[in-house]
Amino acid sequence: MSIAQPGFDFAAAGHRLAAPLLDTLLPLGSTFSLVSLICALLIAAGHVVLSRRARGRRTSARLLARALFPRKVWLNASSRLDLVFFVFNVWCAGLLLGAALLSGQAITKVLSGWLGANLGEGPLAATPWPIVAVVGTLAGFLAYELSYWVDHWLSHKVKFLWAFHKVHHTAEVLTPLTVYRVHPIESLKFANIAALATGGTGGVLAWAFGPAWHQPLIFGQNAIFLVFAMSVIHLQHSHAWMTFRPFGKWLLSPAHHQIHHSADPAHFGKNLGSCLAVWDRLFGTLHVPDKRPASLTFGAVATDPHSLTGGFATPFVEAFKGEPIPRAVPLPAE
Repeated sequence: MSIAQPGFDFAAAGHRLAAPLLDTLLPLGSTFSLVSLICALLIAAGHVVLSRRARGRRTSARLLARALFPRKVWLNASSRLDLVFFVFNVWCAGLLLGAALLSGQAITKVLSGWLGANLGEGPLAATPWPIVAVVGTLAGFLAYELSYWVDHWLSHKVKFLWAFHKVHHTAEVLTPLTVYRVHPIESLKFANIAALATGGTGGVLAWAFGPAWHQPLIFGQNAIFLVFAMSVIHLQHSHAWMTFRPFGKWLLSPAHHQIHHSADPAHFGKNLGSCLAVWDRLFGTLHVPDKRPASLTFGAVATDPHSLTGGFATPFVEAFKGEPIPRAVPLPAE
């Protein structure tokens, strides 16, 4: 009597292979969800149409497609490396870095427990839940924004860290995929700084509010951050020049971040925040853009910047050699 040998389950293997990509694109709370990408595309399309209409020009479907997906941007060698980093971050980064990542929730639990044991009951335990929800949402968002600014500032000030952050700045064109053009060492650094900031903030508030503490999430995300994710975050890495006009002193537009990526030394180290201009404004790193500079170009000087070696291995060599950080020059008087 023969025993049938189980065959290879291609369906199960395919599902396991596709799962990381689906988990990136499908959940509404994902920072790279299809819905958020579609929202960004619609906003960019509207911007093109309205900008041309203001100049008395019509926009055909063909012209709109060329404006949104220019070949010189999407088929650029820089964009191809962005795609490689996207694949790496979706399928490999978690496996390689997971054990080294701090947990914001664990930090919240440990800190709130320690504060309770040493200081007793928090002073705000009787606060009504709507107030707790608003405070929790706002504090969580501000903590994340501050952690983003601090991490980014360090990356532009510390030679060892700049060597890894420079990988992101070697992008010569910007697309939504450029957000994934981040060296694993930098991903590890940022994730842990963000966990310390948000987890520490949560720990203090969890102790202060006691049993009333909760931070309501929408699709697993902070509600304020989700609004930005569904609107302008993807456009920060794009060729669409969009400013927020008078609100540019408080909110970071796509144009703000394009200035941050500018190869002009006058723009080095400017606009280090994510969504809010508050921390840049407070610490003197804000540059509010208006008209697009005539010669706006991107791409930090690097050896073989769009190769696997240049993207993954060279930063280690430069980090230990002490790669110099590009020096900023004063902005010209306006």
